[in-house]
Amino acid sequence: MPPGLREIALLFLKLGTVGFGGPAAHIALMEAEVVRQRRWLAHDEFLDLISATNLIPGPNSTEMAIHIGYRKAGFPGLILAGICFILPAATIVTAIAWAYVHYGSRPQLGIVLRTVKPIIIVVVLQAMWSLGKTALRNTLMAAIAIGSVMLNVAGVHELVVLLLAGACGALAGRAHRISSALLSVELLPIFLFFLKVGSILFGSGYVLLAFLRADLVDRWHWLSSEQLLDAIAVGQVTPGPVFTTATFVGYVLAGLPGAGIATIGIFLPAFLFVALSGSLVPRIRKSPIAAAVLDGVNAGSLALMAVVTWQLLRTAIVDVPTVLIALVGILGIFVFRLNSAWLVAGAAIAGIFFYAYTVLP
Repeated sequence: MPPGLREIALLFLKLGTVGFGGPAAHIALMEAEVVRQRRWLAHDEFLDLISATNLIPGPNSTEMAIHIGYRKAGFPGLILAGICFILPAATIVTAIAWAYVHYGSRPQLGIVLRTVKPIIIVVVLQAMWSLGKTALRNTLMAAIAIGSVMLNVAGVHELVVLLLAGACGALAGRAHRISSALLSVELLPIFLFFLKVGSILFGSGYVLLAFLRADLVDRWHWLSSEQLLDAIAVGQVTPGPVFTTATFVGYVLAGLPGAGIATIGIFLPAFLFVALSGSLVPRIRKSPIAAAVLDGVNAGSLALMAVVTWQLLRTAIVDVPTVLIALVGILGIFVFRLNSAWLVAGAAIAGIFFYAYTVLP
């Protein structure tokens, strides 16, 4: 494998393995690796890619991985980065789904997530600090970010917030110049369903829950509500993309082939969307009006990231141990400049040992 592709493969295999915490945490880990450590992208380029992923449907952090691979090594990098980021999570979720189907339970991973979350908060805060210095470079962009936070907290959909932020940026730019058993479900319907979801879904794992419930539970009765909630929970507490919930559902519906076909279906649109839009981002930046829109969307994207971080913070820092873990994370990242991915991995391992010591006989 050429050196550039080998670097991409190793980086995203690592991030897919230790990337707990959802899209905001994944993007923060990527920013630490590809902007500040490897310098594959500048801060403003990274922000533009965040905005591009927010404006197309699909899993944002996976699309970021695909974008980065494309920037680093063209179409081979695009394919490799996406596969390597998805593969660890899909493998872990498939193993959990196997245990779920055969033994009727899933591993208790909550304590691991509890010990990882404080580190994730610190990682995201560091990414927001470094990206904010680029995105919020004047009073107007700061005002757009504050307005975006207020709209999102008020319940306005993320895509509407980003479109309004982009419109404000454009106007300002113009003014300035001017079941626990395998079910019998065919593979093709599974593939087509998850292909549809991956093609039209904007938003978080909670939006994914609504999509899956409408068809899989209420319409087709392929899953019970309890099975669907278990699938969402596994996607949330395992590392890598939250959309690997589809892997779990596919396994429950049709075993290993179902897991594979569901995973391909939900992630395939992300590869196609990034392949089609990746080359457009540098061209958009060259147009004064389009660049002003992108600046506004960048500010809005950072604001949405701040809202997610606040929500994570409220659930992550809940007692003395989590406060201590967060302080260790602050020292490790801001003082000793340790690699954030390894801090996350260390927190996960600490959680496993803590669970074994406090719960198991």
